[in-house]
Amino acid sequence: MTKQKGTKETTKEKQAGDDPPKESFSSRKKVPKLCGTNYPLSIAFIVVNEFCERFSYYGMKAVLTLYFLNFLHWDENLSTTIYHAFSGLSYFTPVIGALIADTWLGKFKTIISLSIVYVIGHVIKSVGVIPPVGDQTVHVALSMLGLCLIALGTGGIKPCVAAFGGDQFEEEHAKERSKFFSIFYLSINAGSLISTFVTPVLKGDVKCFGGDCYALAFGVPAALMAIALVVFISGSGMYKKNPPRGNILLEICKCIGFAIKNRLKNRSKQIPKREHWLDWASEKYSKQLITEIKMVTRVLFLFIPLPMFWALFDQQGSRWTLQATRMNTDFGGLVLQPDQMQFLNPLLILIFIPIFDVVLYPLISKCRFNFTPIKKMSVGMILAALAFAVAAIVEVKVNEATLPTLASKESLIQVLNLANEKVEVKIQGQDLSQQPTDAFQDPAKYSKLTLNDQQQTLEFELQSLGIVFTSKHTVEEKAVYSLIVYKSEGNLSSHLITDMENKPTKGQAAVRFINTLDQDVNITAGKVSVIRVSKNYSVSDYTNLDRGRYNKVKCKTGTGEFTLDLGLLDFGASYTIAITKNSTDTFQAHKTEDIPANNVHIAWQLPQYMLISAGEVMFSVTGLAFSYSQAPVSMKSVLQAGWLLTVAFGNVIVLIVAQAAPLEQWAEFVLFAALLFAVCIIFSIMGYFYVSMNPEDLIEKEENGEKSSSKNAISLVQQKSQL
Repeated sequence: MTKQKGTKETTKEKQAGDDPPKESFSSRKKVPKLCGTNYPLSIAFIVVNEFCERFSYYGMKAVLTLYFLNFLHWDENLSTTIYHAFSGLSYFTPVIGALIADTWLGKFKTIISLSIVYVIGHVIKSVGVIPPVGDQTVHVALSMLGLCLIALGTGGIKPCVAAFGGDQFEEEHAKERSKFFSIFYLSINAGSLISTFVTPVLKGDVKCFGGDCYALAFGVPAALMAIALVVFISGSGMYKKNPPRGNILLEICKCIGFAIKNRLKNRSKQIPKREHWLDWASEKYSKQLITEIKMVTRVLFLFIPLPMFWALFDQQGSRWTLQATRMNTDFGGLVLQPDQMQFLNPLLILIFIPIFDVVLYPLISKCRFNFTPIKKMSVGMILAALAFAVAAIVEVKVNEATLPTLASKESLIQVLNLANEKVEVKIQGQDLSQQPTDAFQDPAKYSKLTLNDQQQTLEFELQSLGIVFTSKHTVEEKAVYSLIVYKSEGNLSSHLITDMENKPTKGQAAVRFINTLDQDVNITAGKVSVIRVSKNYSVSDYTNLDRGRYNKVKCKTGTGEFTLDLGLLDFGASYTIAITKNSTDTFQAHKTEDIPANNVHIAWQLPQYMLISAGEVMFSVTGLAFSYSQAPVSMKSVLQAGWLLTVAFGNVIVLIVAQAAPLEQWAEFVLFAALLFAVCIIFSIMGYFYVSMNPEDLIEKEENGEKSSSKNAISLVQQKSQL
């Protein structure tokens, strides 16, 4: 039986070697070097390709959450869920890419094939954001299809590109190969840094199709990915292209499966127990392979708590970006887009890595503190948890500039007194603040109404100069209202209008007009189309305007034109502006602020970005180096796949929390911080009992401890089946 198996393997080897010309020649041929160094010229194409691809991915991802929110008009929870579903899928697909490369196409053909899929996904995504292409259903369908293809492309080539770059070096140039990976990592962060700063500008500062130009924001990353593909193909003649050699991950799965199956078949008490459950695979697989799998499983067991770190880390592009939309982004005339703050992470990473390596770690070492990799990763988790604790504090301060959350059978109301005299408003059984109200007084806050049911008709009592007028209005629960009080034919009158409940999106200001004149008014403010307001205290719909000063707003009536001074319309505020005419025939604008402007500056997000970036350096960089040091050479790709899967599962945690446990945002931040603290304790305990070993020493120990004794051998079920 063994002989037949060896014959088959020999046959396969011969078949694989029957057609060696292209692959074998390309792997042996002499390639040109960079400027007389030992660096192959081919790596220049690989580094440029990686820069363009990372620009493409992170640039597209930077504006993705606000695209869901503002273009597709999804709520914050759904936008967060889809964002993290896409991120998670992008880290599940590397397993597919590795299987294709190692068992079928090889790294070179896999990169090209999946890059084409990548480009197609970008094109479909870009077309899907063009408004004339179709309705909401078409936009959603094209966006989801494009994102799925992008996830397959970016994840599929992820395990191939870096390894393919390493393949270009000869074994004697290990030092140059190590420096290549540093340059490769630099290109990743450079692409991420530039794209996360540029694409939000393309989206927000350029207008197309009557709004933010998402077509350009997604189109530029698509073009960069196309350039990445062209650059990579251009270096084809210089590459060393090793043929696929079989996937070690499949071999590991088969070995583990066989061990479990063999153990279940041999449950008899007469059969002696084995030291490790993987030893039950020794009938079919080599001792070396089993020993190496043991090493890998030891490290993979430590990976179990790690997804929680990534659950927090990846929320920079979702929850933290949504937080930034409710903050003041003006830096003394330079106005940032809310999604531009994401560029801080790659920037801080590039700053922190040399500081930690050159200053912090040597300083700790001089203090004779054994700062092991496990301890570094634990500190990284604590820093990320602290970042979310800070984010929760910032969120509480941000929420002070929003309307209070309403429970069932509750509503909010304010009084806008447009009469030219002091008015007192009473509602039976309710308590209204700031009564009486002066003419054109800006209410400091809303009053809360408590209803008897989901809908209730209330009687309003209006009193002025000793005369009382009454009116009735129907109020619904969880709604916000303004009661407009004005004089009509000498009597006080009123009508109830519905106010905006949430802050306007994209950091803009929302404004509506009340026309007290006896003729219609057409208003032109900023870049928006004409706002038409009917006469006699009619109210316009809300219009979103870019933040800025509007000192000469053109207004046109049937008899002439005039201008209004609206002043500063600030970030995230909601305004009601009454257009009046005084006794001197001068037109005036009386502005009230319904929802306060964003009074927390976006610079307050800097501490949380610094904490989570420092946490990433201590957790991610250290974790990768540690896991690589604990596995033999043949298993490093397996640990890379395991590491990427922890990122994928971290994103799964976020989408589960976003959908299954909707909380106030500050409470959700606290929940994630508490969970990571708890996980950090568990990981520290696991790390305390983990004994670091050199893989080569462990293999040697296993080989020395192997004792073959035929005296104590008992025939197993598996052996009988082979006989």
